[in-house]
Amino acid sequence: MLHPALQRGRGAPANTPSARFDTPGRDDDGDWLDARGEVDGAPPRLRTEVTRESPRTIISRNTSPDVPFDRSVNAYRGCEHGCIYCFARPTHAYLGLSPGLDFESKLTVKPTAPALLRAELSRKGYVPAPLAMGTNTDPYQPIEARHRITRGCLEVLRAFKHPVSITTKSDRVTADLDILRDLAADGLVAVVISVTSLVPTIARTLEPRAATPPKRLAAIRTLADAGVPVWCSVSPVIPAITDHEIEAILEAAAAAGAVGAFVRPVRLPHEVAPLFRAWLDAHFPERAAHVMALIRSMRGGRDNDPDFGTRMKGIGPYADLLHARARIAKAKLGLDRPRPALRTDLFWVPQAQLSLF
Repeated sequence: MLHPALQRGRGAPANTPSARFDTPGRDDDGDWLDARGEVDGAPPRLRTEVTRESPRTIISRNTSPDVPFDRSVNAYRGCEHGCIYCFARPTHAYLGLSPGLDFESKLTVKPTAPALLRAELSRKGYVPAPLAMGTNTDPYQPIEARHRITRGCLEVLRAFKHPVSITTKSDRVTADLDILRDLAADGLVAVVISVTSLVPTIARTLEPRAATPPKRLAAIRTLADAGVPVWCSVSPVIPAITDHEIEAILEAAAAAGAVGAFVRPVRLPHEVAPLFRAWLDAHFPERAAHVMALIRSMRGGRDNDPDFGTRMKGIGPYADLLHARARIAKAKLGLDRPRPALRTDLFWVPQAQLSLF
């Protein structure tokens, strides 16, 4: 039975209020799941709405000391995967929308992203460094199949021979295998695929519209067989819900051809914490208090620790145990190799062919 607080096919139990900015207009539908209508007598699914944005720039910069990149591109705002733990949910408040159901059902696309990227890479004095995709919302969420903005950006990066790292939990990444193969041949790409659980029922509630675990593992195999270096992210680990799976996920990733892996505990910044608590009450009421106690034990007694240096890893005995288990398993499976640096020496600015007349 579906919990009365939940929408079929969605992650957040509800919308948390937010009114920082006016809500923009919307135009067209999103994922094919919305067209299924009633299921087993239930009301129609919450429909995905998409609006278009025309930003002036597309490369975002950061100076965070605990992330391995200083620039990124996000083709979309919001993410239809609906992962309840997503640390990007609070960014939807900047649009005057809720980090809850709005984040996963009211999406924004940036059709001009490839053209903007080309212009920014062409600027005089631009110094290349690895560009990250998938740092805020997934570049291969369902609407990428229609809008293909991520593919357009990758085509630009291939033309400029610019390094890029991609993080996703979708097997849709293999649709761009032709581009990724070319980038990999020049040492210009690394792909990270997130696998949080191998248990279908857990994956379906944690990440209701993301690819199933077998599809993600198959994507790792497809990429590896094509010569594209691929890592597995066992992130985030949910205490008392997915923590028992760390070794099994790493073993499955190694068998699929991953060359490395990393493990990170769950983070609950800003509005994510109350949404996550509501999700626990809906799906795991019998262990909700225990889960939050373990999370707080890693976060200095709080729901979230925003401090650089500790926010990604956590502190305390439970966090130490998670990382020790991951370290031992990775060493055993050969997944403890550091990520090699992506090349920047091949970068160039393609010049339009001049007319002879």
